[in-house]
Amino acid sequence: MDRIAVLIPCYNEAQTIEKVVTDTRAALPDAVIYVYDNNSTDGTGEIAKAAGAVVRREYMQGKGNVIRRMFREIDAECYLMIDGDDTYPLNCAAEMVDKVLSHKTDMVIGDRLSSTYFTQNKRPFHNFGNSLVRSCINCLFQSDIKDIMTGYRAFSYNFVKTFPVLSRGFEIETEMTIHAVYNHMQLENVVVDYKDRPEGSVSKLSTYSDGFKVLRMIVRLFKNYKPMAFYGLGSIVLFAFALGFFIPVFSEFLRTGLVLKFPTLFVCCFTALAGIISLFSGLILSNMNEKNRRDFEITLMEADSQFRSKKEQAKE
Repeated sequence: MDRIAVLIPCYNEAQTIEKVVTDTRAALPDAVIYVYDNNSTDGTGEIAKAAGAVVRREYMQGKGNVIRRMFREIDAECYLMIDGDDTYPLNCAAEMVDKVLSHKTDMVIGDRLSSTYFTQNKRPFHNFGNSLVRSCINCLFQSDIKDIMTGYRAFSYNFVKTFPVLSRGFEIETEMTIHAVYNHMQLENVVVDYKDRPEGSVSKLSTYSDGFKVLRMIVRLFKNYKPMAFYGLGSIVLFAFALGFFIPVFSEFLRTGLVLKFPTLFVCCFTALAGIISLFSGLILSNMNEKNRRDFEITLMEADSQFRSKKEQAKE
C-alpha cells in the first residue's frame, strides 16, 4: 500500500504532462505518481513514463472510466487527483494531503472558484456552468460546497473504496461531490489558484454536451438520493393541476346541480391519482434509501477495517 498516490487521468496532454509530473514530484517527493493514459494519440504516456511516472492505460474512453480503473487498482492511505493539463499549481498539494492523513478528511476539494478561476478561464459559458451547478447542488442538498466540478481533490482510502463510480465522462466530479454530501462524509475546501491552459493545449470538456450531461446527472442523483423531495414535488404539481381542473367543474355543479364537463372531471381524477402514486412512490423509495444508508455505513466500517489491516501488513 502506498502512503500517497497521485492520480493523473490523461487524454492527449503531451504538451503539459511532463511539467505536471515534475512539479508533483517536487511538491510530494514521497508520493507514487500514476498517470492513466486514456487512448492518447500524441505520446502522452511515453512522455509521462520518461518523466518518472507509473503509466497505466484505460481503453474505455471517458474520465469516469479512467477514475473507476484508478480507484479499483490502487491502494493508498491518501489519494491526490489532479488533471494533466497544468491548470492547477502544486503548492497546495501538501496541505490537501495533510488534511486526509492528519485530519481524517474523506474528501478535500481544491476550490478554484474562490480564487482566480473566473479571471483566468477564457470560456464564459464554463464560468456560468460552474456557478449554476454549484448553486443547484448546494440548494438541492443543503450543502456549502465551494467548487463542484474541480478536478483537483484528495481522498481517503475509505472514500475511494466505497464510492460507486457510475459516470463515464466529466460528470464524475459532480457524482463524487453528491455522494460525499449525501453520506455525511467529512469534506474540507482548500482554496487553490487556477491558471488557464497554455496556448496550444485544448480542453476535452464540451461546454454544451458535457454541460447538459452534468445537469441531467444532477436531476438523476436528486431523484435517487432525495426521492421524497423529488416525487413529493411532482405530487404537489399534479395535485395543483388536478385542483385547477376541478374548481370550474365543482363551481358549475354548485351553481346548476349538473356536471356538464365529464372529460374535464376525468382528467382531474386521473391527475389526482397520478399525484397519489407519486407521493407513495416517494415514501417507498425514501424508506429504501434509509436502508441503503445503513448498508453503506456497514460497508464503510468494513473498508476501514480492511484499510487498517493493509496498513499493518505494509508496516511488516
